[in-house]
Amino acid sequence: EKTVPIPEKLNEWAPRPPPEFVRDVMGSSAGAGSGEFHVYRHLRRREYQRQDFMDAMAEKQRLDEEFQKKLERNKMIAEEQTAKRRRKRQKLKEKKLQAKKNKLEQKKQEKEPDQSQERVSSEDDDEDSKEEEEKEDDAEEPSFVMGR
Repeated sequence: EKTVPIPEKLNEWAPRPPPEFVRDVMGSSAGAGSGEFHVYRHLRRREYQRQDFMDAMAEKQRLDEEFQKKLERNKMIAEEQTAKRRRKRQKLKEKKLQAKKNKLEQKKQEKEPDQSQERVSSEDDDEDSKEEEEKEDDAEEPSFVMGR
């Protein structure tokens, strides 16, 4: 029943900004006093640390941008593949539907002029129509058939 404190996400470390103005720093060259060298050394160390931090942040940002571009590119490729497959499925569906319509029209045309002949050859037509229906059910004719 005790509440447990959940630590917040720590912010990334950032160096202090460079000083606005540095007074009386002669550097590590001759003429500087013994105490000035240490001041120069600390300022130099902080500046190098700040530059390294800025370089690391720039590299991180560049890698993030590349990753986002790669994600977008992969997403576009996947959408193109999906669209291509969708078009192919739709084309097959339309082709199947068109074949079915054509078959119905042919049957209607055959029935109208030759009703008397149809009765005689109805057995043959039944067998042919069954074969045609089986062919229509297949989306695509197999390029080879095993076992025949």
